[in-house]
Amino acid sequence: QDEEVGDGTTSVAVLCGELLREAEKLIDARVHPQTIAAGWRIAAKLARAELEAAATRETDEAKFKERLMEIARTTLSSKLVLYEKEHFAKLAVDAVLRLKGSDNLDYIQLLKKPGGSLGDSYLAEGFILDKKIGVGQPHRMEKCKVMVANTAMDTDKIKIYGARVKVGSLAKVAEIEQAEKDKMAAKCAKICDHGINCFINRQLIYNYPEEIFAKWGVMAIEHADFEGVERLAAVLGADICSTFDRPDLATLGTCDLIDEIMIGEDKLIRFSGCASGEACTVVLRGASTHVLDEAERSLHDALCVLSRTVRETRTIPGGGCCEVRMARAIDAEVANTPGKKAMAMEAFARALRTLPAIIADNGGFDACELVTRLRAAHAAGRATAGLDMSKGEVADMTELGVRESFKSKLHVLVSAAEAAEMILRVDDIVKCAPRKREGQ
Repeated sequence: QDEEVGDGTTSVAVLCGELLREAEKLIDARVHPQTIAAGWRIAAKLARAELEAAATRETDEAKFKERLMEIARTTLSSKLVLYEKEHFAKLAVDAVLRLKGSDNLDYIQLLKKPGGSLGDSYLAEGFILDKKIGVGQPHRMEKCKVMVANTAMDTDKIKIYGARVKVGSLAKVAEIEQAEKDKMAAKCAKICDHGINCFINRQLIYNYPEEIFAKWGVMAIEHADFEGVERLAAVLGADICSTFDRPDLATLGTCDLIDEIMIGEDKLIRFSGCASGEACTVVLRGASTHVLDEAERSLHDALCVLSRTVRETRTIPGGGCCEVRMARAIDAEVANTPGKKAMAMEAFARALRTLPAIIADNGGFDACELVTRLRAAHAAGRATAGLDMSKGEVADMTELGVRESFKSKLHVLVSAAEAAEMILRVDDIVKCAPRKREGQ
């Protein structure tokens, strides 16, 4: 669920648990697991058809952006950033719309910087790298040609285990050191011959090569970790180089401006006007690392759901509305289904109805009262009725702007039904006898 849609993981676990609870009652009533699974499959098919009927597609761009905002708010409501959900929803929607339909979230970087409050988080255009520029090198550069590399820029040592070099005098040692320096100088010259003005390396850059780059007027950035290098290469449109003999085969990255910025008390490097214009960085601020980790997780869920929704544009009303509609569709078919399968279908509908009941419980309201009122509202033809947790009553979800992604809800339904069926088919669990402890 997390890989496919990015959100709805808790819903899968809850629905799967409820289905297994209902299955336990049926097994106690001597209904065979195979029969239960067959009934569940019919119910899942009916629920899916009803969910597709409930889904709507918005073609107008401005209205679609508002739909995305509603989905983002709904997703963030159950997370720690709840009190800043409006701000974070806007950040997430703006970042996803920059991707222009792509679902490659590598272009959106989440950068965590302790300090300030969650409300100070903002969206920065381009890519921000949490590294320092080398000593004596330019700190601002326009119209940049960037080489992203993964190569050893420390002094070339003899890296053979157990190798020894014997010399007769100190002059010979100086000659070896000079040869090492010459070799490094030749390597740096090859790199600079590519016509670059910025060199980013995954590994360390020692003082001597840094000095050479400074003479050539090249900005050198060292130790950009592996993820940073991979992402930078994608954003700048470059290939990661490790050999420098063929400048004609090397793909260099481009960007309009590289400069240093301050975030809190730290200096960072910003790449603006990158080759892939979709690139952006969300800078997260917060009181502690725990808050930042939670904010990153919440925003990641929202970004995943939104990027999937941009591709599969159908949306559905939230607040338990669709669960009650699906349960109603299954109940309507139960009367036409002969045999024990009908009992399994009823159980599936009951499990679906527990989701709005849990929403009501979490809000601190009377679940039985609200769910029965919600069922009555749907029976009266109010197809978009759901639970309003601010006031603790049944309301129209379209008016309240509580929306969910169709794809997310569909995967919750399918994944939970499959997982529950898989567990149900387990006949017995064979356990090893626990090892006897000494002295017992």
